[in-house]
Amino acid sequence: MSDVKEEKKAKRSGKKKRKILRRLIALVLVLGVLGLAGFIVVRKLQADYRVTYDPYTAAIGSISNSLSYSGSMQLINNTTYTATAESKVREVYVAAGDKVKEGDKLVRLSDGTTLTADFDGTVNKVDVEKGDEVRGNSSLVQVVDFDHMQVSFRVGESDIREVAPGMSVRVTVSSISQTFDAVIDSIDYSSYSGNNVAYYTAVVKVDTSSVDYIYPGMQATVTIPQEEAKDVVILKMDAISTAADNTAFVYKQEEDGTMTETPVTVGVSNGNYVEIKAGVSDGETVYVVKKQEESTVGGILSGLFGSQQVNMPSGGGMPGGGSFGGGDFSGFPGGSSDRPSGGSNSGTPGSRNRGN
Repeated sequence: MSDVKEEKKAKRSGKKKRKILRRLIALVLVLGVLGLAGFIVVRKLQADYRVTYDPYTAAIGSISNSLSYSGSMQLINNTTYTATAESKVREVYVAAGDKVKEGDKLVRLSDGTTLTADFDGTVNKVDVEKGDEVRGNSSLVQVVDFDHMQVSFRVGESDIREVAPGMSVRVTVSSISQTFDAVIDSIDYSSYSGNNVAYYTAVVKVDTSSVDYIYPGMQATVTIPQEEAKDVVILKMDAISTAADNTAFVYKQEEDGTMTETPVTVGVSNGNYVEIKAGVSDGETVYVVKKQEESTVGGILSGLFGSQQVNMPSGGGMPGGGSFGGGDFSGFPGGSSDRPSGGSNSGTPGSRNRGN
């Protein structure tokens, strides 16, 4: 009887062991499948996430920083001569387009009045002929001075401490491709315009006697030079990265292909290019992380599974020619050494476009 019980007990124990073994095998299989799936996902994330870098090459050049304002050419001397009373024109001494000197005769009237020029200028128009009957205040002759003109421009409250009478400026009239050296003649600090920002009016007088065909109303740019650095190492602003403590650095590629952060000391900037005082040499190529979209999971795992790839886009380095807005790049390959530094760069350090 005891033998039968022992046999039944042994059978139950064997079934229980086989059941546990089957469960263990199933668990191992499930864990294997999950592990394989996890490995595939991680490898996929690793393959998808790449840290790419754009290259920029430093070069020797010159860079300047300036303030720029817009305005228009205006007349300083402009007089229309009129009859003082009803009379008759006895003589007209000039014609439209004639150059006159101060004191030259213009018109003689029957009442004995002879009108003469008050300043050197050009006869812009003649409204009467010899023998005409004229009334008091009738227009006779207009004389203007096209050789001495002025530009007025508005200076915002944020810049007014950087602008003062006597400062040297460049006035560029783009329609005739002419630039004039001048100084700020005056600033009206008492009157201002604007709702939320105050603007003050500055005036620059310009000697235009060396140029023909310059007239009032032509658009002009007034440029006030500020900082300047000549024959220095310059680098495109896009190549500069900023650390958490606001210090500047660039990435340099090591022999094994890895990227290391290198601190740099910057100087004059025009918003497009910047002077490099230390950290980068002439002809040296540096890198910046290219901005890219990434998934949340990819971002979390980037530190563990990120790979580096140098991206070589067209135009990534220093261009060999073209226009460098807002600065003087006389020493830069292909750059231009003598151009007005107006324009927008707008809103960034460098050539700031203000005014109307």
